[in-house]
Amino acid sequence: MTNPYHALIKAGQVMVGLLISLGLLVIVLHGLQIINAWQLPLKPVLAFLGGGSMACFLAAGVMKQQLRRPSSESRKYPWRQRLLWVSLFLVMSINVSTYLAAYALTHVRAPGQGGLGFPKPVNTRTPQERGLTYSTHRLPVNASNWLEAWLIPATGTSQGTVVLFPGNRSTKDKQLIGPAQSFSQLGYDSLLVDYQGVGGSSGYSTTVGMREAEDVVVAFEALPSLNLQPPVITYGVSMGSAAILNAIATQNLQPDAIIIELPFARFMDAVRSRLRHHQIPPFPLAELLVFWGGIQHGVNGFSHNPIEFAQAVQCPTLVMQGQQDPWTSVQEVKALFQQITAPKQLVIAPDGGHHQLIGIDRSLWETSLSNFLQFVDADRE
Repeated sequence: MTNPYHALIKAGQVMVGLLISLGLLVIVLHGLQIINAWQLPLKPVLAFLGGGSMACFLAAGVMKQQLRRPSSESRKYPWRQRLLWVSLFLVMSINVSTYLAAYALTHVRAPGQGGLGFPKPVNTRTPQERGLTYSTHRLPVNASNWLEAWLIPATGTSQGTVVLFPGNRSTKDKQLIGPAQSFSQLGYDSLLVDYQGVGGSSGYSTTVGMREAEDVVVAFEALPSLNLQPPVITYGVSMGSAAILNAIATQNLQPDAIIIELPFARFMDAVRSRLRHHQIPPFPLAELLVFWGGIQHGVNGFSHNPIEFAQAVQCPTLVMQGQQDPWTSVQEVKALFQQITAPKQLVIAPDGGHHQLIGIDRSLWETSLSNFLQFVDADRE
């Protein structure tokens, strides 16, 4: 029968060997220009092999201490060994499963491609279907990545610019065409942006508003090249709201006004509420999902708290929320709203859930929007 201690050591050594071999192979192939290492999903693989080897060596160390005990003591307390094995199995199983779940929830895959992650969301309609004139633009992020954006001009003389961002794993065609139509009719040019990882933009991952804050900045920096004029207003849905607030707090973004719809206050609470909705105990799964997701993407989900980012807002702000939202309570949104010290307005839709107000109560949406834009104009005078 195989000695468990030696089996764990062997498994750890195999993982370390694979880790080193994979690293050397990628370096060589990248150097020969056979592959582009920067486009490979290396982080989750390296983290899995590194974490797995450490877990094996740690378990072997604990097992070695057990093997050093006198055999009489081992026979006297056999339940301790069973308990140890069960505990180690549960710890490793929970970590492996949450690691894979975090990967699947934060990655997308190309249409027709297998593997973990959701199929990459794509745009299936255009503003033209709403009778809107538009042009498509590719905003460079770096040498190999970009954001795709649609520019919808204002009806008549432009009064300013609105930059719109969708929610998690959503696209500009699904959440932004309707609002852009309203902004256009009110005299504003609209720039509808797909984050990296969705729609026509490059990439195959999402970080729920953390790295997307950099995409918000990229879109803003592109405005002069598109001849878009101030005042510049941002509009974000759910994750889009978090990305905007994050960009203001950490990237020194300075819009003239912001409209945030369906925001969450704290990322950890948002994860917990979704687990509870699916009748899954939040602890410790929520913490592990956020931890492993952070390891895979090099971000800190525990500090991703729009309620804290809101303190940095220095421009007029409109916050819109549904009374029946199952993910974020009205109390949480009001707490976030209180952190904003700039001029602000709050709209609560009595019949709204986690859906945009424009699709629930268009009259309330248009009235709230018109009042806020008049408020912004008056504030600038």
